[in-house]
Amino acid sequence: MTMDANYFQQKHDAGLSYADYLATGTQAQQAAWNQCHGQLALTPEQTTLLGGFQRDIKVLAVSGIWCGDCVRQGPMFEAIAQATAGRVDLKWIDRDNHLDLQQKVRINAGDRVPVVLFCSEDYELVGWYGDKPLSRYRAVARQQLGASCPLPGAQVPQNELDAELTDWVDQFERAHLILRLSARLRQKHGD
Repeated sequence: MTMDANYFQQKHDAGLSYADYLATGTQAQQAAWNQCHGQLALTPEQTTLLGGFQRDIKVLAVSGIWCGDCVRQGPMFEAIAQATAGRVDLKWIDRDNHLDLQQKVRINAGDRVPVVLFCSEDYELVGWYGDKPLSRYRAVARQQLGASCPLPGAQVPQNELDAELTDWVDQFERAHLILRLSARLRQKHGD
């Protein structure tokens, strides 16, 4: 994927806050997102870890308000960002309104969501991760659901949500550690 810092900054600047993104959905879609958000709880260890971030991370979630995976994972991203005490600047864009970006982050030749892009404070790409974390793929494989994406609002066992949240905390931590250990940023910040 080729994407320079200016391109990412433009996309990030065009992004919406979580509340504004949710407002783009129907009442039923908003209710599904809010229901999932109410089921989430970071562990004390995760909260401490995220609260200790020392680098700013620009994060862009490429999403679909209609998507079942986004309904589950979107509130996770928001909870993680909130726990970083302002270190994660999370913005949301709709996949279908930013096809140029969607084409750059296709997974297995498909337009999948959610896809999360992690960048440094100056919009240099750190990495991207998407559509489902490993724990979700394992659950889908176990259940043999057939559909790759459950309908928004479908019941997901709490242990699966907790595992998925842990997977995403790990991805945010990975991005932070890449930035924390970056020679370029360590020189810039004198640490």
